[in-house]
Amino acid sequence: MTYSGEVTVGGPADVHELTDLMITKIAVGPMNNNAYLLRCRATDEQLLIDAANDAETLLGTIGEDGIASVVTTHQHGDHWQALAEVVTATRPRTYAGREDADGIPVPTDVLVGDGDTIRVGQVELTARHLVGHTPGSIALVYDDPHGHPHVFTGDCLFPGGVGNTRKDPEAFASLIHDVETKIFDALPDETWVYPGHGNDTTLGAERPHLPEWHARGW
Repeated sequence: MTYSGEVTVGGPADVHELTDLMITKIAVGPMNNNAYLLRCRATDEQLLIDAANDAETLLGTIGEDGIASVVTTHQHGDHWQALAEVVTATRPRTYAGREDADGIPVPTDVLVGDGDTIRVGQVELTARHLVGHTPGSIALVYDDPHGHPHVFTGDCLFPGGVGNTRKDPEAFASLIHDVETKIFDALPDETWVYPGHGNDTTLGAERPHLPEWHARGW
């Protein structure tokens, strides 16, 4: 089946099969949050991005193999509602951005900064610190050696714009700067974008609209 990235709460997951990595996307909770289960195809080790809601569904997706790690992209509550239950059930290492960890009510084992590496089996993810939606939001970049990059952006980049900065010009300026310099300037148009809510996109689809985002200020 061709991966679309279109999932709905209560519906089936969608699986993006890459050469070295399996990416399972599922939607959970009243705010239509996306959770992503990454599985290294060489070792079967798994990592979960955002235990957002509905622990039963997430644990069912994880399965009996459990997870070695769980990454929380940022401190907003809709991205960690199921974190405590998932951690209790699977005992993974917990990761979060250094500046956001205090806002997450589950202890963070590894504080993440810009450029840090997080591994799932033999697969390497690079963290990018993006300031503006929250002080410590992180995106995770997988630079697939067999194809184009993939980036998990949390709430910092969506189809149609960057994340909510609550009409704060300083926060918007910071977020658009970080998204441009660390994501758009660093990665090619083919890069697949997996956001914290809603459908996926690519950098190529969004890049022509950057001037519009600057002009409107959100």
